[in-house]
Amino acid sequence: MDTTVLTITIGSIEDTRRALLAAVETGTPDATPRYTFPSAEAMARTLTPGRWRLLNALTGAEPLGVRELARRIGRDVKGVHSDAQALVLCGLVEKTADGKLHFPYEAVHVDFMLQKAA
Repeated sequence: MDTTVLTITIGSIEDTRRALLAAVETGTPDATPRYTFPSAEAMARTLTPGRWRLLNALTGAEPLGVRELARRIGRDVKGVHSDAQALVLCGLVEKTADGKLHFPYEAVHVDFMLQKAA
């Protein structure tokens, strides 16, 4: 069974543009699904511990309603709804036509490196 893995990275818009242009020029696009944050700070602001718990519960699962998701992770519905909305707005989680939350990946790989500031 092929596992669909989302790779979360940190990179500038320029880095993303270069990678896209290279893929177009070579005719070999990178088939790896990616979500790129512009900075480590942006990633930390978006992927709070509570939101990581939501992603963890949604990874490899069928679409779930907010109440069921809250039950599975032991959190209040209002907090889960708030965090889910943030993940939907940034494009990490999809909302189905019937209002359920869907994360179409079976695994998540986070790939970034911190270096000494210039």
